[in-house]
Amino acid sequence: MLPTPRPPFSAILLDLDGTITDSAPGITDTLAYTFEQLGMPVPEYEQLLRWVGPPIMDSFRDLAGMDAATADRALAIYRERYLDRGAYDATLFDGMGTLVQQIAAAGIPLSLATSKPELPATLMLEHFTIAQCFTVITGASADETRSEKADVVEEALRRLRELDVPLDNVVMVGDRIHDIEGAAAHGVPTIAVTWGYGSDAEHAEAALVASSTDELRSLLGLPAKARPAA
Repeated sequence: MLPTPRPPFSAILLDLDGTITDSAPGITDTLAYTFEQLGMPVPEYEQLLRWVGPPIMDSFRDLAGMDAATADRALAIYRERYLDRGAYDATLFDGMGTLVQQIAAAGIPLSLATSKPELPATLMLEHFTIAQCFTVITGASADETRSEKADVVEEALRRLRELDVPLDNVVMVGDRIHDIEGAAAHGVPTIAVTWGYGSDAEHAEAALVASSTDELRSLLGLPAKARPAA
């Protein structure tokens, strides 16, 4: 059993899709295009939502039943379309841009930890002008050899360690079971957020649960958002 995370944290790991950004429109549209190009039936939107978060090659295999060669073709089609259009068809969840900026202003080392490849992840953060808030940006490798969340978390911790960031009290923030299990593999507890794509059953595996960015801010030990002057 992992300890309940308590601030002050020595570093924070943040998931992207379903945690910082509502990326579902761009991902599901790109997936639909990919299935069309492969001449395969396009799953219903609710089914495509299951693809948001997990490593995409796992989903091509486990959710679409593709063999390795077909999955490689699908990945090439998906990536070209996603980098051209899909990566920008996303929005920041309410309050998350401000919260990321607040973490950086507090001087807490911050790493992205996403199963999305680093190039589109970086493009998204730059698009929302928050890339500079991250100490390191860690995602899947371009060749997908690093795509499992446990591997991404391991790489994020390695990069932070190389910068002499203390790792004695690290917390992960994410929305899916992959975030929770991937962080736990390295002894890192997770705060699950409910505004993403995970289920109540997934969130139940996390150490703590936040149902709003204000609640997450409090769990991270950050001061309350300043109220506008009357």
